[in-house]
Amino acid sequence: MCAKRLPVLAAILFVIVALPGHAQGTPAQKQWPVSIDYPEDGSIFPPGISPPTFLWRDAAGSSWTIDIALSGKAAPIHIVARAERFHFGPLDPECLLNSDQQPKLTPQQAATWTWTPNQATWAAIQAHSVQPATISISGLSKRGAPVSRAQISITTSQDPVGAPIFYRDVPLMPTSNITGNVQPLAASAMPLIHWRVRDIRQPESHTVLQKMPTCGNCHSFSEDGKTMGMDIDGPEDDKGLYAVVSVQKHMSIESKDLVHWNTDGRVGATRVGFMSRVSPDGRYVLSTFAGPSYRLLDTFYVTNFTDHRFLQVFYPTRGILEWYDRETGLRQPLPGADDPQFVQTDGVWSHDGRTIVFARATARPPRVPGQGSALRANDANETQIQYDLYRMPFNNGKGGTPERIEGASQNGLSNTFPRISPDGRWVVFVECRNGQLMRPDSQLYIVPIGGGGARRMRANLQLMNSWHSFSPNGRWMVFSSKGRSFFTQMYLTHIDADGHDSPAILIDNATAANRAVNLPEFVNMAPDAIENIAVHVVQAGKPAGRTGK
Repeated sequence: MCAKRLPVLAAILFVIVALPGHAQGTPAQKQWPVSIDYPEDGSIFPPGISPPTFLWRDAAGSSWTIDIALSGKAAPIHIVARAERFHFGPLDPECLLNSDQQPKLTPQQAATWTWTPNQATWAAIQAHSVQPATISISGLSKRGAPVSRAQISITTSQDPVGAPIFYRDVPLMPTSNITGNVQPLAASAMPLIHWRVRDIRQPESHTVLQKMPTCGNCHSFSEDGKTMGMDIDGPEDDKGLYAVVSVQKHMSIESKDLVHWNTDGRVGATRVGFMSRVSPDGRYVLSTFAGPSYRLLDTFYVTNFTDHRFLQVFYPTRGILEWYDRETGLRQPLPGADDPQFVQTDGVWSHDGRTIVFARATARPPRVPGQGSALRANDANETQIQYDLYRMPFNNGKGGTPERIEGASQNGLSNTFPRISPDGRWVVFVECRNGQLMRPDSQLYIVPIGGGGARRMRANLQLMNSWHSFSPNGRWMVFSSKGRSFFTQMYLTHIDADGHDSPAILIDNATAANRAVNLPEFVNMAPDAIENIAVHVVQAGKPAGRTGK
């Protein structure tokens, strides 16, 4: 990232608030600071979220008390903390392929103490923190003398999250075969991919889809939460299948629900359907298509690593935006985003379906003769590509003239993965040095949709911030990050009417500690709207179903 845009991040998570002083009724003495790593001072919690686990480090104290000063006339709370050392949660035994691919404590985490308030205490904090509540952690010596102290302020928002989160839960188990080719996940391990739904008011998630014998990728939902789209690999590794189904309690994806993008029937002949998005009204699907003259390897830079921390680099270098009409069964290029001189990708819809924001860069071959192999993410041997963000009208499929979004373009960096706020005022996007998706240096920025100064979001953690989605009311955003573990976790941030966001809030117990969360998306539905999803389209031979034209 550009040095002027990103200050050096401290520790794994957050700033230190140190308040030297003395305890009431004892002589003044120097006290060491407690380093409170989570929550960060100024954190905003959604109402009803399950109790967070507080994290701190203290070289002086051997036991701790926690004092909570609440707003209004609520009585303060004093707790003798039963602190425990930081540890990761339970592991999934099915994902214990390699001991090197399991979560490991950093030196900072090994020095961290934890405390989780019980339900009654947390309920009292939430009820009396619409105005900031102050939480003080005081360290005591073995003789009970105060030796360290720090405090933070937290707030409970009056804005509910208002919707559950649908996300993919995957093992990080890259493997190499006898020829040396690396796969992000062996075919035999595909059934270990899960899809889950999480109501943040509940202590854990609900699995709705698992044991699918093929790979399902990017998913999206209509604005009303009634239609779901999902990439599904078909027979013979066919990447040209896309399912569009109605959201129901018990869902089933059948052959009749498939769109078959490869119209000539040549499986894998063209890479199609990248980053597909269902329109707000559920009628259209917008996606990146390679065009009939290119094979998969002519349009995407792809390389895989055996390092589970960042195991894949994947981004398009050629392609245009096309839209599919579910009513007519036709697929057509979107004028203004169909120039073969450029790669056009990551197209997303505004709340009203009238505006498209997408990423664009000069088209180029994925590799050139003599190009070296990248050994890790952000290796200099990666094909270099920096995308800019553009906006344009959809205009009932007629498109228009694309306009560059100032603040998210021509900055020497790659600007990708845009998401438009429900009120249409803001675009949140990912900024990184090169390419897109799963980049170690990716940071979230927010910019007015009409362009202007982009602002780095406060919620960013140390490593990889991406896969973000706005809540239907626009006041919360969920995203994924490797800030606390290389096994990607899911976080929330509150966004006010002026586009200012709050420090990241971890969504606990989203999955096992040796599994990763990606593609989290708020869905405008009841938390129990989907109980299970069955997939019945993976079978030998060419699947039946509709065809993009």
